Amino acid sequence: QAKLVESGGGSVQAGGSLKLSCINVGTIYSSYCMAWFRQSPGKGREGIACICPEHGGPEYVDSVKGRFTISHDNAKNTLYLQMNSLKRPDTAVYACGATGSVSNALSSCLPSWLYTYWGQGTQVTVSS
Repeated sequence: QAKLVESGGGSVQAGGSLKLSCINVGTIYSSYCMAWFRQSPGKGREGIACICPEHGGPEYVDSVKGRFTISHDNAKNTLYLQMNSLKRPDTAVYACGATGSVSNALSSCLPSWLYTYWGQGTQVTVSS
């Protein structure tokens, strides 16, 4: 099974940038999706960005489109989230997730129920 280890969280001023990393040190799957989620008391849990290498390009929730970029380095088996133009509402615990094998007929890779494996979460705090 996958084991996901995250890094890159921290505190940043509004308008700044952070880059999160999530490495899979467990089993590598040939057909799977990976995603970033965030959870805060006020907004609940939501999928932010996801990518399915075998099923198409990345998806983003509307609130981060144009600001966040998800990518996956196959050689390093690492998922990234580049976060630019950060805002106070971006403050949350961010976690990465991975599915097992998934259908190629998925209409969206953002729903959290698709994901079986999770990282521990990393805190991102944006101040003004």
